[in-house]
Amino acid sequence: GRYEVRSWTAAAKQSLCLMWQKVKVQLMLSMSFLVAVCWYCRRLYSFLAQLLKRWSNYLQRKLIRNLSVLTEVDLLGYSTREWKGETKQAKHMREAYEELFWSYHIKYLRQVRKDNYCVLRAVLFQIFSQGIPFPSWMKERDILKLPEKLLYSQGCNWIQQYSFGPERYTGPNVFGKLRKCMETLKTNWTEISATKDQEERGNLCNTLFSDESKERKLYEAMKFIMLYEVVEAYEQIKNREGPIPNLFNLLLARDSSSDPLSFMMNHLNAIGDSMRLDQVELFLLGYLLEVKIRVFRLHKFNTEEFQVNYPDEYRREWNEISLLTEDDRYYHIPLFRT
Repeated sequence: GRYEVRSWTAAAKQSLCLMWQKVKVQLMLSMSFLVAVCWYCRRLYSFLAQLLKRWSNYLQRKLIRNLSVLTEVDLLGYSTREWKGETKQAKHMREAYEELFWSYHIKYLRQVRKDNYCVLRAVLFQIFSQGIPFPSWMKERDILKLPEKLLYSQGCNWIQQYSFGPERYTGPNVFGKLRKCMETLKTNWTEISATKDQEERGNLCNTLFSDESKERKLYEAMKFIMLYEVVEAYEQIKNREGPIPNLFNLLLARDSSSDPLSFMMNHLNAIGDSMRLDQVELFLLGYLLEVKIRVFRLHKFNTEEFQVNYPDEYRREWNEISLLTEDDRYYHIPLFRT
């Protein structure tokens, strides 16, 4: 009996040992698998985190690079960084910036991308960011029909030579391209001016002025509107239909823009490519948009031309926007704080 008990006990122990060996192997395999899975998940998490960080940095760099109107910076800090040294010009510019700070309560500025659309960008950005509505004449007309009207009503078939800034496009499809430009201007202006919340309107502006393709359409639309108004003024002068603003006489008195065609070929076509708006065209821009454009010309500090209005003849009910320039070539946006 004792022998049988021992045999049964030994068999049980042997069975348990064999079972434990099998379970032990399974446990070790399972633990190894779990460790491998944890290691893999950790590496995957680390990889995804790095990828997300790089993608975020890329998007941030891309947005900053594409944003054509930068966020506000301290005015005097900007002046100190840009005009270091003790040269006569550097001292003159720093004094001009200090005058803006102390006398005009301009505490900040927004830098505008320096290209040949610069002044158009600075003007339109302020109109949109302030929620300024369409000028009265635009409310009365459908600006989408202006390209066809110029061709069919006034016979300006030379409009096919219109060039879209650096694209330098001319040809029979010019009307379709111009209409798309006008649609972009009208759609975005309508949406942004109808947005009453200032923060939301600012976000819409930042998005719009980060899209180079849409931006260019805005500027080309404004160029065409300038051309359209010059054509109408030229016809009024030719037909002696009554007085017109003096700025049209000044513009058409130039040898390079004595008629609408020469104005387009010698000036408008090059804007955005090799030329910028000059001061006479800035008068025209303010007149068409029905805004008083106040420009601080820092290189003219301590002269009567330090502060100039475009146009110089404006109505009291017009909205006002401000620009500052160091050289009459590139413009930034001053921000007032009381």
